[in-house]
Amino acid sequence: MKEISCKLLVIGAGPGGYVAAIRAGQLGIDTVIVDDQKPGGTCLNVGCIPSKALIHAAEEFDKVVRASRAKSPLGISLSDPALDLAQTIAWKDGIVGRLNSGVSGLLKKAKVKIVEGRARFRDGKTVEVATEIGLQVIRAETVIIATGSAPVELPALPFGGPVISSTEALALTKVPERLVVVGGGYIGLELGMAFARFGSTVTVVEAEQKVLPLYDSELTRPVVKRLSELGVEVLTGATARGLSAKGDALLVETADGAEKKIAADKILVTVGRKPVTEGWGREEIELDMAGRFIRIDEQCRTSMRGIYAIGDVTGEPMLAHRAMAQGEMVAEIVAGHKRSWDKRAIPAICFTDPEILSVGLSPDEAKKAGREVKIGLFPFQANGRAMTKLAEDGFVRVVARADNHLVLGIQAVGEGVSELSAAFGLALEMGARLEDIAGTIHAHPTQGEAFQEAALRALGHALHI
Repeated sequence: MKEISCKLLVIGAGPGGYVAAIRAGQLGIDTVIVDDQKPGGTCLNVGCIPSKALIHAAEEFDKVVRASRAKSPLGISLSDPALDLAQTIAWKDGIVGRLNSGVSGLLKKAKVKIVEGRARFRDGKTVEVATEIGLQVIRAETVIIATGSAPVELPALPFGGPVISSTEALALTKVPERLVVVGGGYIGLELGMAFARFGSTVTVVEAEQKVLPLYDSELTRPVVKRLSELGVEVLTGATARGLSAKGDALLVETADGAEKKIAADKILVTVGRKPVTEGWGREEIELDMAGRFIRIDEQCRTSMRGIYAIGDVTGEPMLAHRAMAQGEMVAEIVAGHKRSWDKRAIPAICFTDPEILSVGLSPDEAKKAGREVKIGLFPFQANGRAMTKLAEDGFVRVVARADNHLVLGIQAVGEGVSELSAAFGLALEMGARLEDIAGTIHAHPTQGEAFQEAALRALGHALHI
């Protein structure tokens, strides 16, 4: 095959990679992008997008099931709701397919050349790609590594048979009667709660002393309450030891050292994700590492001149929107623009029931950093819009410096709070003070009013509580 030369080569077409390629193309840079999967990466194909589709379907099904079992305060009643999970999955796949096509179209519009295959470095400027029609060699002045991450596999529970990762969970066409989730982080609880609403008997096994261990107990309390309402059994301080001899149960060591056998049709392992740092020829080039991640500076430059790295392969937080922002920045740097990575905060969202949103520092983190803080918390029980949506569980919380009222962090838990992430992130990025938030007119009736009220409360004069 004829050798390709380009100014910029992007390895990986996930959120970071395809955004970098699109932006580079817009800036007139001769760009090639390589991936052996459909464009969009884990997030679009087997992560963020399909999981949110499944979660939405579970929410809708749960509503009709509840309406069929008890008298609804809204006056809605029905009988015998049923779920065709295969149809749900087909609908989800349709959304993914539309977005795949959309990304491909945007790449072509930006005049980016797409090469399908697995890339491998020969040296710092040369990559070979194993395609369906042979080996393609690409020489580039600059390379962006955007290889992403993959699910962590437990030695005692290798993937296969009844043991599945989130990828397989999102492709199930039948609701498992008994589902055990190993790992009580955001991925495990998002999918575990979705399948509980579909009708599975769900057990969560978490090695730490609480689920969602990266969040404080005040934020996770409404989620723990909902887990109980859904009938989800939660075992904390417990360790998964492996499958039973028949492969129909998970063997667990509980917090008190006892052994427990949990019957399961499927065992979903969600103990984290690992950066994909192997399989693309890292050994052929010399990159400094930061633990298991590729070391980068504030411009996403690696230790090798002309090679950048973005997204999950570069460290926490492993979030698609972080990768996208890095990809856009690096494309502009390659085009000669002056850019650097200087983000005050990156929103993190758990699409559990209810949702959890966090931007910036929590109260504990701020105090550990030696800050004296003011904290304002406003409950959705006092918010008119939340009442009309039967969504009173949760709150908005604002953390600010005590001396000058600069906002350090904002958190929320409740139905639909993910949609407040833009407002929260903007407040931190622009250096808002409590007075700025309190003085901004928030539309009524909306859940966003709780943001203003939390700031007012931190200032000592909340209006509606």
